[in-house]
Amino acid sequence: MDIYFQDTFHFFVTSLNGTADDNGQRLELRLKDRDSPLPHRAAGLATARKVKERSCRLSPVAVDVNHQLLVLSALTQATPVEEDCLDPTWRRFKGCLGALDGTYIEVTVPESEKAKYRTRKGKICTNVLGVCNREMGFVYVLSGWEGSASDSRVLRDAITHRNSLKIPHGNYYLVDAGYTNGPDFLAPYRGTRYHVREWAQGARAPRNHQEYFNRVHSSARNIIERCFGLLKKRWSILRSPSFYPLKTQSQIIIACCLLQNFIRKSMGMDPEEEGSILDEFMPDGDEAQDGMIDVVENTNEWTHWRDNIATEMYEEWHIGLME
Repeated sequence: MDIYFQDTFHFFVTSLNGTADDNGQRLELRLKDRDSPLPHRAAGLATARKVKERSCRLSPVAVDVNHQLLVLSALTQATPVEEDCLDPTWRRFKGCLGALDGTYIEVTVPESEKAKYRTRKGKICTNVLGVCNREMGFVYVLSGWEGSASDSRVLRDAITHRNSLKIPHGNYYLVDAGYTNGPDFLAPYRGTRYHVREWAQGARAPRNHQEYFNRVHSSARNIIERCFGLLKKRWSILRSPSFYPLKTQSQIIIACCLLQNFIRKSMGMDPEEEGSILDEFMPDGDEAQDGMIDVVENTNEWTHWRDNIATEMYEEWHIGLME
């Protein structure tokens, strides 16, 4: 029962409602009603109220149009890293669109389905694939896969389904070592230090091009982990299983992603994004599957391209140390 952004549009729109004051001129964004799934234990209600306070004056004719614009404003796109990019985190990854990863979110399923949704840690979860751009906006989400499903199956579905993940020729996403390093997906070197915490202050400096590449790659790819962490921090309904049917639970997950996009676009600074507090909601790095996946094939051309990038990165960094 895989649910995509596109499948959630109607759910998202009907879970929001515009209300007018006595003279029909004031439009306010609010959660539809107490029975709507979205308000259920949602820590994001406080943020929703902030958005509500920013209501604007519109004519009644604009209400329906505003609903559609609201959904469109929650959508976001990924733009590739340009040749002249100066961002130290991303400038070495020309053509990169962002990062992707999977995360587990606990769900309630019938007793007969629990075995399929049980993770390696024994929790009943759905395996959610999230794809984000460099601005921490979700550009693609696939929810509903069983917790026992490997990341390979989930990503395979994402790139072959009718509502597939679109990756323009020449572009790619950063992925962790649980994925194959191949066309469209740039992974780190296996068997080499990788996660951000392994490069914390006090850790020894990179000794070769593979270690340095992994450090730079980890710093950039960490953005998807921060997206998931922020999502779970903001919406408490995603931190424990709800009593809704599985399809509704999957729609809630994607609706929360859409709402998060809308909130981040509407606010210059996201108050929920506090590093030390956000860390506790971020994946701990062991959610990734350990096995090789066969979604994309590892090619010699792609491997050589990664080696060239890694060597250039390391040499540039090493020269900088000597100056």
